Amino acid sequence: MRAPLLFLLVATAYVAGTPVPEEPTEYHYPRFYKMAGGDGEMHDIDLEAEPDHELLDEVTRNPANNQYFLYTRRNSIISQTLVINNANSILNSNFNANNPTIIIAHGWLSNRNTEPNPTVRRDDIRCAVPYHTKRNITRYALPPTNLEVPAVGRGVGQFLRFLNQVTGARFDNMHLVGFSLGAHLVGNAGRELGGQVARVTGLDPAGPMWSINVNRLRPTDGRYVEAIHTDGGYTVGGLGIGSAIANVDFFPNGGISQPGCLTNMCNHNRAWELFAATVTYNHLVGQQQCSTNLQITWNTCRGSRLNMGNDDLRKTGSGMYRLDTGRLYPY
Repeated sequence: MRAPLLFLLVATAYVAGTPVPEEPTEYHYPRFYKMAGGDGEMHDIDLEAEPDHELLDEVTRNPANNQYFLYTRRNSIISQTLVINNANSILNSNFNANNPTIIIAHGWLSNRNTEPNPTVRRDDIRCAVPYHTKRNITRYALPPTNLEVPAVGRGVGQFLRFLNQVTGARFDNMHLVGFSLGAHLVGNAGRELGGQVARVTGLDPAGPMWSINVNRLRPTDGRYVEAIHTDGGYTVGGLGIGSAIANVDFFPNGGISQPGCLTNMCNHNRAWELFAATVTYNHLVGQQQCSTNLQITWNTCRGSRLNMGNDDLRKTGSGMYRLDTGRLYPY
């Protein structure tokens, strides 16, 4: 039933064991910064760039600008487009409300054909991939992302409500998965639905300008919210958030430096690579629950066990977990 998954093996620039500050409350990034895009490149960004107010107004008032692409076992290669407020686009598609509904939200400068969409997609589930039609958040800065990501996320939530009204698809049978900025996007989608969705999974939620942002992923965005941290952002250079922000937070290999990686981009991408592997094998286990960030860093946690990732919609848990992985798939 589960097809083999293909991976982009990319690459770590931190020394495992670097101390992690206890419960950081704020991360400081320079104005001019490098951020990983879905095109596989590092881009120079201005975190204080002036927003495109016209576009932000359009995004905020018109959630129909999002597009959704459905993949099922019957159409695993060529997608079908679902349109909010167009019941026929759903009723005439292969969407089956009896099966789990999976939303995959990509990161900055990405689209439905860039990772993690092709890899995480499986032929026995339905994946709707949202993105804005005019511009894919090309200015990574606080004003634009602080407004656009939540707006697009709310649009996703409104689409899921429409899906429920048209087909009866239950919120407790939905799993929202987002990578980088997409993690905060799906958090806002779940928030739009009052936290009713079964599960929200954030894959290395984006760090720059988001670590203390009120619109970031929250533990109340779903019935169970999980975050996988692979490029912790407590120092300049980290692309993800390095502290716990969900019901359950996993810190593979300490959450900063990943085996076989030489760059932040590789560390960042490892989150979706690990998640995709667990969807197939469900084999990566947080062996020990941790009570502090220093325990995570020094690998001295002692506590309960919990499987990281997977596609279990009835999953429950709380706390922080450390686990160690290999450098090659399936890790």
